[in-house]
Amino acid sequence: MLPVAILAGGLATRLHPRTHQFPKAMVEINGEPFVAHQLRLLRDRGIERVVLCLGYMGGMVQEFVGDGAQFGLQVACSYDGPVLLGTAGAVRNALPLLPESFFVLYGDSYLPCDYAAIERAFQQNSKPALMTVFPNRDQWDRSNVEFANGKILAYDKKFRTARMQHIDYGLGVFHSSAFCSSAADLAGLYQELLARGQLTGVEVAERFYEIGSFEGIRELSEFLKS
Repeated sequence: MLPVAILAGGLATRLHPRTHQFPKAMVEINGEPFVAHQLRLLRDRGIERVVLCLGYMGGMVQEFVGDGAQFGLQVACSYDGPVLLGTAGAVRNALPLLPESFFVLYGDSYLPCDYAAIERAFQQNSKPALMTVFPNRDQWDRSNVEFANGKILAYDKKFRTARMQHIDYGLGVFHSSAFCSSAADLAGLYQELLARGQLTGVEVAERFYEIGSFEGIRELSEFLKS
């Protein structure tokens, strides 16, 4: 299967003061850093290679994960450097470690979906980017995608409309050519690709979990216990 680039370089300001001492990927969930749960999920879904895009306190994540062998994966690390590059910039920086096509996963997302089916949907389409969407209907976060008849009609995290009943699930698939754009963040890149007719979408049925908020941490902890 395609490798996964994990965006794990953010400052995690919503989790302060907890993340003053360590990065979000190292937030403890049921006795283990979140990244351990995330990597095992990817392995169990058939992923073999991961590139961690690191920034804030990234050395702690690399020291814990190592080469990934303890999780049954091959893991490499890419660092933003002294200035955070943004989510799209971090992937662009990691392109030398990635093949022509790859998944991109937000570093605070736990997504128990069918990665193989999503990869097939990408390969069956001629477009350079695919966004996974979930029929959220403002249930777990504000919906930001208008999706109908298998197509993304609109995507905007700031200016939402009543027709936006889906949400960006947190997992994309890209051809490296999609990153020729100068967009710093994935949200901006997705909007550019959509405007050019170069973005396709696929709906997933499994709800997402995240550790970007204290409520999200509680929900994921309960889900993993069950």
